[in-house]
Amino acid sequence: MTSRPLPLPLRPAHEQLAALRRKEISSRELLELQLRRIAEVDPRINAVVTLDAERARDAADAADRHLARTGEPAGPLHGLAITVKDSLETAGLRTACGAPALAGHVPARDADATARLRRAGAIVVGKTNTPTYCQDIQTCNPLFGTTVNPFAPGRTSGGSSGGAAAALAAGLTALEVGSDLAGSLRLPAHYCGVYALRPSRGLVSARGHIPRPPGWLTSSDMLTVGPLARTAADLELLLGVLAGPTPADAVAWRVELPGPRHARLEDVRFGVWADDPHCPVDADTRALLASVTELLRGAGASVDEAERPVDLRESERAFRNLMYASSAASAEDEDFRAEAEQAALLPPDDHSPGAEFLRSRTQRHRDWLLADEERERQRERWADYFTRHDVLITPAAPTAAVPDQSAVPLPDRFITVDGERHGYWKQTTWANLTGHVALPSAVVPAGRTADGLPLGVQVVGPYLADRTVLAVAEHLSRLLPDPPSACS
Repeated sequence: MTSRPLPLPLRPAHEQLAALRRKEISSRELLELQLRRIAEVDPRINAVVTLDAERARDAADAADRHLARTGEPAGPLHGLAITVKDSLETAGLRTACGAPALAGHVPARDADATARLRRAGAIVVGKTNTPTYCQDIQTCNPLFGTTVNPFAPGRTSGGSSGGAAAALAAGLTALEVGSDLAGSLRLPAHYCGVYALRPSRGLVSARGHIPRPPGWLTSSDMLTVGPLARTAADLELLLGVLAGPTPADAVAWRVELPGPRHARLEDVRFGVWADDPHCPVDADTRALLASVTELLRGAGASVDEAERPVDLRESERAFRNLMYASSAASAEDEDFRAEAEQAALLPPDDHSPGAEFLRSRTQRHRDWLLADEERERQRERWADYFTRHDVLITPAAPTAAVPDQSAVPLPDRFITVDGERHGYWKQTTWANLTGHVALPSAVVPAGRTADGLPLGVQVVGPYLADRTVLAVAEHLSRLLPDPPSACS
């Protein structure tokens, strides 16, 4: 039986753009279909927290007039209405990042990434939900409430780009732009069955991202803005729009990413890291990685399951040390002094998560320099690994989407892996492999559980080999079953 084609607003972005170019539909007509979809579906999901419908209509009309007048699009996203994570500032449109203190924050200018979207012809129709200041791995805040997983309302959509991933999965937008420090793009993509790319560090400007506070010019050196989409081809399309120097650097700098290392799947040298005692995965995830490995070998690709680029425990320790140190930048002075005093009183043998947090956040600059040196040594080990491998396949997370725990106090939250209790933050351990070492990593939908929950894999590549990662994602999309769909 041949399945009926999806309505145009639920198809991939590149297909919607092609229809706009062929004038099969106008930008205004496509926008109205999208707004109707949001009105009908989003009340059940709560992904889109701010709409800018009237300005979007004006922009769509202007896009239609331009195409009628010139016959040529003004940019690669000309006339396509999309949503953007509510941590990226949008000129004239509320950007609250789930924080009551920012409930009335209407930026005067766009984040650099938002500006690049507009220059490419995109129409920002709305903003998608985040946890407060992006500081959780599920999406809930006092301003807008909880974004649920479109596949199972009792499950989390992930965080902090949970609203973005849920909106994509539910067909509320064709493309999304989110951000990733500790898996904030990739975990929601995995839980919601969509594609995401954390680009190589430095490819996409993070100016105008909250946190840091509004008006800051700097951001964490581990934060990356990146694309989410329903296909690998759409990730490539959106990366091409987002990647580029900051306005100040554009005087002399250019971005020219190399093409994929190999055109044919059978020429790609794969590493597979399917499980690890430091962060065990469940039976469904193990079975998924085994299936992907078999498919790759069956397609003629070489697969190495033995070599590891780094030790997972040591990698995560380095990641968390640097992440906590970076997070201290925007702390209130009084709060930081109190944390420093608490850290000074810690017993030397206290290695609890709370002690680790306090010591890392309040470390001396010399200690940070030593941590940065360890990061660079890990980057060297990764670079050496990628002389023998083109990409590494890992789990995206230990399990499929976990139950939502937004009503549970943070210290009491946990996840269950094959019946065993594990720490709440273990959800991002596999994503954290790449967060501090600047590597591109994508999540690719690869299967589903018996209950119909999406399962994905992570594809990691060498620094600035983003197009190799995306090419492998495209190859995998042809090998794997169609991803589960919440667009119904």
